[in-house]
Amino acid sequence: MKSNCIFIESTFIYISGCVYGSVTYLKFSLVDFIKEKLSELMNSDTDEENPNSPIISIKKFEDIHIDPNLLKAVYAAGFNRPSKIQANALPLLLADPPLNLVAQSQSGTGKTAAFVLAMLTRVDTDLDYPQVICMCPTYELAIQTGEICAKFSQYMNKINMIFAVRGEFVPRSTQLNQQIVIGTPGKVMDWGTKYKCFDLKKIRVFILDEADTMVSTQGHRGHCLRVHRELDRSCQMIFFSATYDEKVLDFVSRMVSNPKIIRLTRDEECLDNIKQYYVMCRGEESKYTAIQNIYGGITIGQAIIFCNTRLSASWLAKKLTTDGHSVAVLSGEFDVGQRLSILDRFRAGLEKVLVATNVLSRGIDVAQVTIVVNFHMPTVAGTENPDYDTYLHRIGRTGRFGKHGIAINLINSDNDMHLSRSFETHFKKPILLLNTNDSDEVQNLEN
Repeated sequence: MKSNCIFIESTFIYISGCVYGSVTYLKFSLVDFIKEKLSELMNSDTDEENPNSPIISIKKFEDIHIDPNLLKAVYAAGFNRPSKIQANALPLLLADPPLNLVAQSQSGTGKTAAFVLAMLTRVDTDLDYPQVICMCPTYELAIQTGEICAKFSQYMNKINMIFAVRGEFVPRSTQLNQQIVIGTPGKVMDWGTKYKCFDLKKIRVFILDEADTMVSTQGHRGHCLRVHRELDRSCQMIFFSATYDEKVLDFVSRMVSNPKIIRLTRDEECLDNIKQYYVMCRGEESKYTAIQNIYGGITIGQAIIFCNTRLSASWLAKKLTTDGHSVAVLSGEFDVGQRLSILDRFRAGLEKVLVATNVLSRGIDVAQVTIVVNFHMPTVAGTENPDYDTYLHRIGRTGRFGKHGIAINLINSDNDMHLSRSFETHFKKPILLLNTNDSDEVQNLEN
């Protein structure tokens, strides 16, 4: 199969002075460092000043020739000019005849906006049946995508959208009259193939968000393939993700006919505006002491702390709450309504810190998040091997759309150290030792 590749060029600056040395256990006085570093980062220019940044493009939205009502909504939403992924993807997405696209871009660079603009452009508002399907791996992502869709379509007449997610119900005999269906794989499959609520042959655009997990997760993969098989050959296929391994990319490329491919090189996957550090700890209580000091140092923005299990997330949140901190916890034990409510409170700033499991690692956009902490290092399920994709998605919750952010790994064992070094080598970005007992080293970091 023939496919065309576009490699987005970037220039990366490597920070020297990454020293591991002998393993020593540190006292945790991170408050002053975190305050000073966050203030320094937040008061500095965003990556919009860097011409090689993936959030920057020399093009204007007017150059892409999108609908004037869409253009008005884009500017009203606060977008000044297209990011590189938008500038590279939108001409392909809006081409006539339509082109299939498999695209990769870093977290927080505007992927969702790109495919939402594409699907709104393809809708024929004179037709009152589903024409676009957008499938997301989680309830939260589907709702977030729908909110962006509603914002961008606010000046368009007769655009209607429906969520195919848990908790939404339509009778078997119902024929949907909304042009856009946004939902999770199981519900979309049920409505389209089981209940026949809409004709899959009439779908013009089929979008997979977080496409790598959609085709690699067993349940999602089956649902996606079943829906995909029912689509007409003329349907435009759009697959987006921040990460693709070769196996997934090969599968997706066989699933999509003659796709255009926008692919990142390995050292482009992790953004330079996210500065990464590691701190040596000695047990869970030592990590907790570090968390307390980090929490006390956050005077700008918000933080997400990632744990590997529901039990540890609950333990950490309860311990922080007992000590008088305002903390939320989000894990798979909550139902979708509760998770959405927790996210809404966090976005509103009612809690400064969110303790979460990997349920929050993908796609969720909270612009105020300036720091991400890995309380536990992410590993492939059932192994002690590094989970590169999860690490990238976790730290991508900060540094959204060119803002600066900090990621801190709490190191508790030789294997944690091995994982941190593996992430550093894999993404070709430095993860620096944070030793606030050494003022010279702190000064070196600031330089």
